[in-house]
Amino acid sequence: MFDPSTVDLNILRQRAYNLRWANVPADIIPLTAADPDFPCAPEIAEAICRFAKQRYFCYCSPDGLPEFKESMARYYQVKRQIPASPDWIFPVDSAAYGIYLTCKAFLSPGDEAIIFDPVDFLFRYAVEAAAGEAVTFPIPPGDTGMDMERLERSITRKTRLICLCNPLNPTGKVFNKEELLFIGQLACKYQLVILSDEIWSDIVYAPNTYTSIASLSKEIRDRTVTITGFSKSYGLAGLRIGSVMASDKKVYDLLMDASLHKPTIHGASVISQVAAATALDKCEDWLKNFLQHLHAMRDLCVDSLNAIPGFSCLPPAGCYVAFADISGTGKSCTEIQQILFDQAKVAVVPGLKEWFGDGANGYIRLSFATSEEILKKALASINNTIHRL
Repeated sequence: MFDPSTVDLNILRQRAYNLRWANVPADIIPLTAADPDFPCAPEIAEAICRFAKQRYFCYCSPDGLPEFKESMARYYQVKRQIPASPDWIFPVDSAAYGIYLTCKAFLSPGDEAIIFDPVDFLFRYAVEAAAGEAVTFPIPPGDTGMDMERLERSITRKTRLICLCNPLNPTGKVFNKEELLFIGQLACKYQLVILSDEIWSDIVYAPNTYTSIASLSKEIRDRTVTITGFSKSYGLAGLRIGSVMASDKKVYDLLMDASLHKPTIHGASVISQVAAATALDKCEDWLKNFLQHLHAMRDLCVDSLNAIPGFSCLPPAGCYVAFADISGTGKSCTEIQQILFDQAKVAVVPGLKEWFGDGANGYIRLSFATSEEILKKALASINNTIHRL
């Protein structure tokens, strides 16, 4: 299912944008954007075809297709132990938009939101787009526990949101129950909203386990907005589909008003909702096989990077990106990025502030959601290039 023959580079070079195959010269291997090189599960394509053959593409209810909402609720009930109701779930055109609309719903100009450092740039972007101020809380790579006292000291009278990214892109940290409980208790103590981005929650490597913060208690759940998407687990980035979940009508109505779904200015594609519901209901075996492949690629990637002079990489507990410390080379992340692009013919993401925050300085990020053949070729080329420096 995930052998090299399933990766069609001809199609990827036509369609895979966002720093990937369609954006780079033909001799470059892009280990950049965190999208898989594999096609989606066949059941998803078949469901889309069945829907399209009926030739009706009508407007959907602003709060989503009933089957999508019900599939999402079952997913949260069964896999995340959250007593979710389909009434408080609605689709959005991406998890990224879910993050933005949550910031829009709960931040006023000058309000503060705590974001992690390093973390995906979308968090800072969403907070600032909502006229808020992003306050960074450092969480370095590795399994060292959070500085919980420092997190509490980050809260001021202007703080309204704690933005949780779990698992954490780019480091792959998976938060444990103790850490999540502390975050939840802080939110309750200071009457804050928790924005929980869980788009990576299916990509967790044994023996690590995943906990949704909304599953810990009703009090914490009532302060949590849970966001997910289908690009990471199921390869559906181009379908632009995610979901937002509240725990009561008041929060749900705030989010729905911020979404602009009711006046049809924004909304989620009906076909995308069909695809997402199919992924949740019929593609569990595909996902298990994908995770098994990713686990092997993670180990290959980390072992190979640690054999390169000046490189150091901790194995991520979740996500399918490796966050490699390249400070031992004596070069900056942008210098290493350019050397790898020009000489190794491999594209990576540098640890710049605009991508991940100040905490990414001295690192590069590589996606390993590709075939073993492609990954081995890229890693060998990186190794040979750095050895020649």
